[in-house]
Amino acid sequence: MADRELLARTYHAILSGFVRDGRAPHYTDLVVTLGLRPEEARRAQRELLTALASGDLAAGGAHWAYPDTDYIVSFSPFSNLATQYPISVGGQSGWYGQ
Repeated sequence: MADRELLARTYHAILSGFVRDGRAPHYTDLVVTLGLRPEEARRAQRELLTALASGDLAAGGAHWAYPDTDYIVSFSPFSNLATQYPISVGGQSGWYGQ
């Protein structure tokens, strides 16, 4: 498993990507943010989602990728799919909640 510092940076990069872009970053977006090679970024994202799902890391909420892909669907409190829970902050919209 990746070290906890890398997992924490990956977690922050994913949440920051949602806030900045209104969508989940792809692992290739994490290459630049984290300064990793593509395979390292993909592995860090997968390991983070696995650790969150298994309870090895506690963050609350749902965090998962579409099965057999590296596309994030849910990263609490955000959803990468449109839901019945639109989120607006300071009059700006563009996010969906779980």
